[in-house]
Amino acid sequence: MSGGSDAAESLDRPPLRTDLVPIVEAIAAADADAFVAVGDRSDDDLRYLTRFAGPDRAYALVVVPTDEAVGRAVCCAPSLFREQAEREFVSGARRRGEGDGEFYDGVAREVRTERAGDHAGERAAAVVRDLIGGDDERGDRTLLVPPSIPHDAAVYLERAGNALASTDAVATARARKTDAEIDRLRRVQRAAVAGLARAEAVLAESDVVEPTDKSAGEPRSDADRRPPLCWGGEPLTTERLRREVNAVLAARGVRDAGNTVIGAGLSAADLHYVGDDPIRPGETVLIDVSPRGPDGYHGDLTRTFVVDGDGGWERRAYLAVESAREVALAEIEPGATAASVHGEAAAELGAYGFDPSAGEGEPGFTHGTGHGVGVSLHESPSLSGAGELRPGHVLTVEPGVYDPKVGGVRLEDLVVVTEDGYELLAEYPFGIVPSERE
Repeated sequence: MSGGSDAAESLDRPPLRTDLVPIVEAIAAADADAFVAVGDRSDDDLRYLTRFAGPDRAYALVVVPTDEAVGRAVCCAPSLFREQAEREFVSGARRRGEGDGEFYDGVAREVRTERAGDHAGERAAAVVRDLIGGDDERGDRTLLVPPSIPHDAAVYLERAGNALASTDAVATARARKTDAEIDRLRRVQRAAVAGLARAEAVLAESDVVEPTDKSAGEPRSDADRRPPLCWGGEPLTTERLRREVNAVLAARGVRDAGNTVIGAGLSAADLHYVGDDPIRPGETVLIDVSPRGPDGYHGDLTRTFVVDGDGGWERRAYLAVESAREVALAEIEPGATAASVHGEAAAELGAYGFDPSAGEGEPGFTHGTGHGVGVSLHESPSLSGAGELRPGHVLTVEPGVYDPKVGGVRLEDLVVVTEDGYELLAEYPFGIVPSERE
C-alpha cells in the first residue's frame, strides 16, 4: 500500500485547462450577449473556468462570442496577481509545439487589472460594455451567470444595464472529466489510499485492554463497557487517528481540507463526524478520507473496521454494504440511469433487512449511493438524481447503513465511467478486521 511518492513520478502530465467553447455555445443558445462569473479562490466554478488558483478577494471572468474567433475571455484580476493570472489563465491555455501561441480551444484570453479598487462586479460590467457595447440606460444586454454568483456582484451588473439569466452550463461542463482531470483525480485518490492504509495499520497495531473497573456510570452501549484501544502507550481516539491520516496526506502533497471524517461507535453513524471520541473494541470505526490536491481536485475513499468484534450487527451490516457496492458497480455503464444505480444498491440493502430509504437519524440507508467528484467534493452527477451516466463522469459509489444506537458502516470508492463500463481510480482491499497494509 505504500506505493511510490508522487514527487518521484514524471512531471510530464497532460496540461490541465478548460475548454470554454461550451460557455460560448451556451451564450448563443440562450440568445444572450455574454457570460460573467464572479468569485474568489474558494469559488469552484470560477477556478474550473479560469484555472487561476486566484486570490482571497473577488475577481471576475467575462466570456463573449466574437466574429473573428470562437470567443474572447477576460479575467479581471487584482493587480498584485497579474503575473499569476497571465501564467495560469492565459499561458496555460495556449497550444504547445505546432501552432504555439494560439489558444487550444479558439477562445482568446487576456488579463485586465485596471480599476483595481472597484468591486469585481463593476469591473466585469465595464469589460462587458467595452467588448459588446450597448446602452446602460436601455438595459439591452443579457448576461448568463452561474446560479452561485454573489448577490452584490449581481446588483452591480444589473445597475450597469444588464439583465441576468442563470445557466447550468458550467455544472454540465464540469460533470464530464478530461484525461488531464482524471489524471489529477487518480493522483489524489492514491494519496487517499495511503492515508487510509495508515489508519488501518494504527488500528491493527492497537492493543485491546480488558476492563478492570466496572463501577463507572451507565454506558451508552455494550462497547462502552470496555476501555478504549491503546496505541503508542496512550488511549486511541478518532482525533489521534485523524492526525495520523492527515500527516500521510501532507507527505503525499495533498491537503486534508478538513475532510478526514472518522467516527467510532455511535459517532460512526454521523455522516460527517470530525470530533474526538475514544475508539473501543467491538465497535465500528468509519474512516472517510477526502483530500484535495494542488490542482484543486479531490479524492474520496471510505472503509469501515472493527477491532476485536463479536460478529454481530456490524458484521451483518458490513456484508450488506459490500454486496450493495458490488451490485451498484455492476450497473455502471454509459447510458445507465443514476436512479438505477441507486435503486440496485438500496434494494440489496433491503434484502439484508436494512431500511433502504431511512430518514435522517433512523436506522438504515440514509443517503444517496454516490455523487460526482472534481474541483468540488460534491458535484454532478448525483446517483440519487435524474439523468444518465456518460463517459468521463467521475463519481463515488458509497452505500452505507447506520444505526444511531450502534454505529455505522460505509464502503466508498471513486470510479470513472468509461466507454464500456467503469474504472476504479485506485483500489483498496476490503475486510472488517484491520490489517497492516502500508
